[in-house]
Amino acid sequence: MLLNFYQSIRQSQIPVSIKEYLVLLEALQQRLAFADMDDFYLLARTCLIKDEKYYDRYDRAFAAYLHQLSDIEQLIDALIPEEWLRKEFARHLSDEEKARIESLGGLEQLLDTFKKRLAEQQKRHAGGSRWVGTGGTSPFGHGGFHPEGIRVGGESEQQQGVKVWEQRAFRNLDDSVELGTRNIKLALRRLRQFARTGAAEELALDDTIDATARNAGLLDIKMVPERHNAVKVLMFFDVGGSMDPHVKVCEELFSAVKSEFKHLEYYYFHNFLYDYVWRDNHRRKTNKTPTMELLHTYSRDYKVIFVGDATMSPYEVSAPGGSAEYYNQEAGAVWMQRIIDNYDRFIWLNPVRTDYWQYTPSIKLIQQLMGPERMFPMTLAGLEKGMTALTH
Repeated sequence: MLLNFYQSIRQSQIPVSIKEYLVLLEALQQRLAFADMDDFYLLARTCLIKDEKYYDRYDRAFAAYLHQLSDIEQLIDALIPEEWLRKEFARHLSDEEKARIESLGGLEQLLDTFKKRLAEQQKRHAGGSRWVGTGGTSPFGHGGFHPEGIRVGGESEQQQGVKVWEQRAFRNLDDSVELGTRNIKLALRRLRQFARTGAAEELALDDTIDATARNAGLLDIKMVPERHNAVKVLMFFDVGGSMDPHVKVCEELFSAVKSEFKHLEYYYFHNFLYDYVWRDNHRRKTNKTPTMELLHTYSRDYKVIFVGDATMSPYEVSAPGGSAEYYNQEAGAVWMQRIIDNYDRFIWLNPVRTDYWQYTPSIKLIQQLMGPERMFPMTLAGLEKGMTALTH
């Protein structure tokens, strides 16, 4: 049965190897998960899943596997061996839980009754006090009330179930969903690089041991400078107009970037890069920073990230005077080319769904200018690919 569970995980496009499956079997043999569905769920996830972004897929695969089992006998045989359940399950329950289960006639009768109801029931049922369904006061199903129930599907409302199935706690960690601040930080760490700079502050253990041995056993302490985040990031955020619906995700990205990178510089632009940018949107008309000044200020080792929907008139990219706000003497493409020539690593993060990109001429123009492998969607997977592009 567990082999079928392993196959269900694989079919959900979660990278899991035979070695990890064997680790799970060994853990079960050691009874690290014992007569408890929740314990098995957590143990299997710990052994099989190595990246948080797959947690939601795992939850769905776990639930799908349970639904594949035709009855409660198969479920018990697959995940809770008969001898474990019958002999030792009770000792894992509190006195209060034992009393609640005994009110229905004991665990045996609770499970036996559940089997019979599943065998007799032929269709979906809502309300009532007998069948497995939603609402009502039956001890089986969800959305109703019974003090000793087994919840099947749905979400807990009364918090009274003896067992809870299908609680998906990591729905926002799938790599196809939009980003949240925590998710962004996980992806940004692919870009982080560390270097040792400054005064000697940390103990170099290996060097200390080696020096002490060479010094006939007399302690010879060696210190090294503390490790610091050495990545330098220069970011440009598109603001206003068509970017208004994307303010939330851009704020989350900005918050995560500020916390992850010590050397961060950021500026704003509208639609596309021209001869000036700004740091404060409230003073954008008076406190402008010439783009050429940036090229002379920030060295070539900065990683450049543009954030915007790249949705505008094509003339805003390709023609002088194309700016929606003023007459620009040089086309935006000219300024973007200067960025490309001045920095080795640059990407564009786009909050618009990728299936819309082909219908937007300006996106195609920017992809042609920067290279199609330099524009990425603002999903967890897209951000991870973008961070990889900035390191190669």
